[in-house]
Amino acid sequence: MIVGEIRRYLRDANSIRVSRSLKDTAYKAIYAREQLTRTNSKEPTVAEIATEIGIPKEDIVYALDAIQSPLSLYEPVYTDGGDTLYVMDQISDKKNGEENWVEHISLTEAMKKLSEREHEIITLRFFEGKTQMEVAEKIGISQAQVSRLEKNALKTMRLYLTA
Repeated sequence: MIVGEIRRYLRDANSIRVSRSLKDTAYKAIYAREQLTRTNSKEPTVAEIATEIGIPKEDIVYALDAIQSPLSLYEPVYTDGGDTLYVMDQISDKKNGEENWVEHISLTEAMKKLSEREHEIITLRFFEGKTQMEVAEKIGISQAQVSRLEKNALKTMRLYLTA
């Protein structure tokens, strides 16, 4: 009964909800790792733990990752005098990388080379995702004119960007 209460507390006291079966797998893996370490006097591999408890090693890795406590992005990693290095300083942002803002600036400059109508067409087509028919209805011209103006605008932008 005491072991059951301890397990219930460990299961319910985490800040992130993880399924009971996943936690059970993780605890089996931890127990097996401790047993194998005592028996062999060395840290066992994930494959050895998987063989010991009869669970695929991918499931063990997934379960062990799931029971890790969350870490704040503002958690200090290193402090040197007054300069503190935080977890978020160690994480890269693939979405807003240097090349993206350079491309954004280049695109903005290329858009400035367009006439007002071409600028509106490119904005509607590529930034708002409208079809040529929708653009034509919105600005009151034919779809063929939208197509022609769009083609010329893209050519103007391409020439500016490759110059």
